[in-house]
Amino acid sequence: MKRPVPVLRLPLRPGREYESRFDREQSMLKMLAIPIASIVLFSMITTLPVLTTQPILPPFGFMMLLAWRLMRPGLLPVWSGVPFGLVDDMFSGQPFGSAGVLWSLAMLTIEFIDSRAIWRDHIQDWLIASLLIVIILLGGLWISALAHAAPNPLVLLPQIILSILLYPLVVRICARLDSWRLAT
Repeated sequence: MKRPVPVLRLPLRPGREYESRFDREQSMLKMLAIPIASIVLFSMITTLPVLTTQPILPPFGFMMLLAWRLMRPGLLPVWSGVPFGLVDDMFSGQPFGSAGVLWSLAMLTIEFIDSRAIWRDHIQDWLIASLLIVIILLGGLWISALAHAAPNPLVLLPQIILSILLYPLVVRICARLDSWRLAT
């Protein structure tokens, strides 16, 4: 006569045995905090001790704002460029308010493009982001030139090229954060 083999059962949380994983409610804190925290943390990258004679670090906070706005159009309101720009001004050393104005103008530009465009793909988003990054960097140089003598705009060329080339990586990071944000 065979003896029954004991079955090892893992304890389940009470009431969770038959609960469906579909149609769960998302955490609103997680839904809102991840985009905000990622933009602020990417703005803080400029405080890293990188010693160069010319600007080389891309505007990572602005690139993350662009990635969130172009990937999820309804997630961030149009006016969100102002507070994120002011936070970036605190970390970047630009005159206070310059990024607030420039980032809000960039958000308005994207809103205008969204209202006119039927559809966009990744290449078009990369082109839009590249143009806005160039305009933001040159606009920041122009605003800082109002306070003191600014260098030749060609000094920004390595920073512009590096920013344009790193934008797809920032979009990839943003997409990973978005999939984690939407996961239950």
